[in-house]
Amino acid sequence: MPHQGVCLCGQTTVTVNSEHKDQIICHCLDCKQTSGSAFSTNILAPQKEVTITGPIKTYDMKAASGNVVSRIFCGNCGSAISHKSVAFGDAQAIQTGNFSDFAKIPFSTELFVKDRWTGLAPVEGAAQVRAMT
Repeated sequence: MPHQGVCLCGQTTVTVNSEHKDQIICHCLDCKQTSGSAFSTNILAPQKEVTITGPIKTYDMKAASGNVVSRIFCGNCGSAISHKSVAFGDAQAIQTGNFSDFAKIPFSTELFVKDRWTGLAPVEGAAQVRAMT
């Protein structure tokens, strides 16, 4: 069953044609700034299974790892849509806040927990990854 999401203004849509039974939380500073919150919620999906339509813009930046990360967002409302990096291989991270059906999909992993805000408890049962190498 494909997952379908939409940005805040409705002009950019995302379709993911792969199954996902879990999500990832990322606490890194870049994801916090992109989401405007304490963390981001994501899935890693094969790029060939992702279709993004509508006005998008891309912002390339260097992550702490030294890898370039290409962040994709709606060119109209600025909603974070996705990001790509060589670290993901043939996959790309898709921000799940744009998809209503991900509200019922559990989290399996928390990344960059060294940067988690102190008021946030670990997600019970999720793997806790201090940082990425």
